[in-house]
Amino acid sequence: MNVPFNPLGDGALAAAERQRILCLAVDALAPAMRARAPALDESGGFPAEDIADLHAAGALTAPLPVAAGGLGLGTEPDGAAPLTQILRALGRGNLAVGRLYEGHVNAILLIARHGSAPQLRRAALDAAAGRLFGLWVTDPPTDALREAADGMMHGGKAFCSGAGHAGQAIVTAMRGDGGAQLAYLSTDRAVASPLGSRMQGMRAAGTGRISFEGTPVGPDDWIGVPGDYLREPWFSAGAWRTSAVTCGGLEALVELAMRQLVARGRDASPHQQGRMGRAWIARETAILWAGRAAAAAERSTAREDAAEVVATVNLARIAIEAACLAAMGLVERSLGLAAFTHPNPVERVRRDLGTYLRQPAADDVLTEAAAHIMRTRMQPA
Repeated sequence: MNVPFNPLGDGALAAAERQRILCLAVDALAPAMRARAPALDESGGFPAEDIADLHAAGALTAPLPVAAGGLGLGTEPDGAAPLTQILRALGRGNLAVGRLYEGHVNAILLIARHGSAPQLRRAALDAAAGRLFGLWVTDPPTDALREAADGMMHGGKAFCSGAGHAGQAIVTAMRGDGGAQLAYLSTDRAVASPLGSRMQGMRAAGTGRISFEGTPVGPDDWIGVPGDYLREPWFSAGAWRTSAVTCGGLEALVELAMRQLVARGRDASPHQQGRMGRAWIARETAILWAGRAAAAAERSTAREDAAEVVATVNLARIAIEAACLAAMGLVERSLGLAAFTHPNPVERVRRDLGTYLRQPAADDVLTEAAAHIMRTRMQPA
């Protein structure tokens, strides 16, 4: 589908209309993503064609603020609803592509929130040129990324989605004075290497290690001040975007299972209907929570509202995880061994979804959210 779209914006169209056009464009790309996903999963190849299609549609510049030539997806409150639609569409198409795009959005958001005007202009040019951004914040057990006195980076990052393919990266690195700060680095001199073991799912996300050894870093590359990355509510509330991608994967899984039951003539069974009814409830529950989390996270987040926003997003994250796990069990029971048999697409989506669900500190997320609810809503009369 060729949808007219100017990645740098068109003054003749209101931002809301351009957001709507982009949502339609990404929706139209999802079937091709689904078609390419099996081969990418098999080979562990990177979805370069899918990223190129997103660039052609204007999706790589869309996270930029409207004033910077984007559509404010993830950087302005009015961009929350369309970004939710886009992330869900990508999750339905290929969860690995959704993961890569969510990281791209998050990276640009950090530049817009904490960076300087020249850094935002640099990001606009990089995105307009089709450069995918990586957001890499996990340090390896040894040789963590750090600034040296010679103005060079030493060490690297681990579990980097898009390793070897992202053209720009936002990373956390230790400054010479010992504080951790965000840096905006080109990956031209970076060296990507595999993790050393094959991922069970999300193989097309290109996850690997990155060495920035010898990459120059100057004053203009440092974003904000040390600690900006961990500021609340944004640090925790940003999880809503990952949940939206996950939600799309759940939608794909339930639809695939239903279509297979119909194709096999097993849809008339009341037991299958009961299981698929519960799976559909899980799907709709996840969609509702994804929308609520997006609205909470992207509204005005004054300091006094931070704890409420974080609790809402954290509860949504756990609710969507629970919905996914419930639906996965129902699908497995409905399809039997077919759900575990390669190359059934259900088998691949199950693996991708199960891998993507393993976000960190789920138990802490739940207990902290519950503590906030009891503290703010259950006080004695």
